[in-house]
Amino acid sequence: MSDHFDGERFHNPDDTPAKGLRDLLRWQWSGERTEWPDGYPSPFALDRPPARVDAGMRVVLVGHSSFFIQGGGLNILIDPVWSERASPVAFAGPRRRNVPGIAFDDLPAIDVVLVSHNHYDHLDRATLVRLQERDAPLFVTPLGNDRVIHGRARDMRIVTADWGDTVELGSGVSVRLEPARHWSTRGPGTRNRALWCAFTLLVVGRTLYYAGDTGFGDGDQFRQAAANAGRIDLALLPIGAYAPRWFMKDQHINPEEAVRAFQLLGARQALGCHWGTFQLTDEGVAQPAQDLAAALQARDIPPGSFVAARPGQVWTSA
Repeated sequence: MSDHFDGERFHNPDDTPAKGLRDLLRWQWSGERTEWPDGYPSPFALDRPPARVDAGMRVVLVGHSSFFIQGGGLNILIDPVWSERASPVAFAGPRRRNVPGIAFDDLPAIDVVLVSHNHYDHLDRATLVRLQERDAPLFVTPLGNDRVIHGRARDMRIVTADWGDTVELGSGVSVRLEPARHWSTRGPGTRNRALWCAFTLLVVGRTLYYAGDTGFGDGDQFRQAAANAGRIDLALLPIGAYAPRWFMKDQHINPEEAVRAFQLLGARQALGCHWGTFQLTDEGVAQPAQDLAAALQARDIPPGSFVAARPGQVWTSA
């Protein structure tokens, strides 16, 4: 029992009520969705990462919210999705509009996989099984998600943790699970049976914050993460899947809120993700990048400080 678990289901501390079926149908029947093109290719070439990075930190956007992180001699994936669709089935659901920024076969051996929550655009069991069969990495995920992952491979090494817990990954690298304002489900009867989170990753003197999926609320989750970290070198913040606001505001931040989160975190730099790969909501494919540019200009923040990242784009620490 805690401020986010009632003994049966997880919830946000302020217990924000979830949208119901009537709200979902109102959105789906509104006819306000901007159609995406069949393809939205990245201007960056496919990345071929080195086998290991010992000094500093190297970060690559694979696509949507999937990142490959190297540092301290470890290779780490966050929310890896290499499937063609973010869906429970292979023949329907949101499909990719660009190829992954790293070909799966170009990935070096993976040591750790972090999974923030169990929505299909973040927890892709087909990709997790491929990684298990090839590399047998350590999987770290919030409470309850081990049941979802174990459904396909019982021999996976999975560590589950609660908000505020720190998991040591070895070689001077650790990850802390941070609060996020979201929800979870994999289908009927599973709503909020598993927890969701953000991650703060400490990589040999470098700090990375990954927001996962989250609403903004009062911004306390960002203030708390900043206080815990002391310094954040890079923030990975979602900037897409925010329209219409009346439906999405409690679960996804928009670009203006992402900029406010960036400031609350006190991060040195940020990469925008969760846009341009899978169409989940109503805004156009390029709208998040345009709205981010406008939000940065309105707050007089240099555009290079917060970049709308594209698949294959690489960030390295100084």
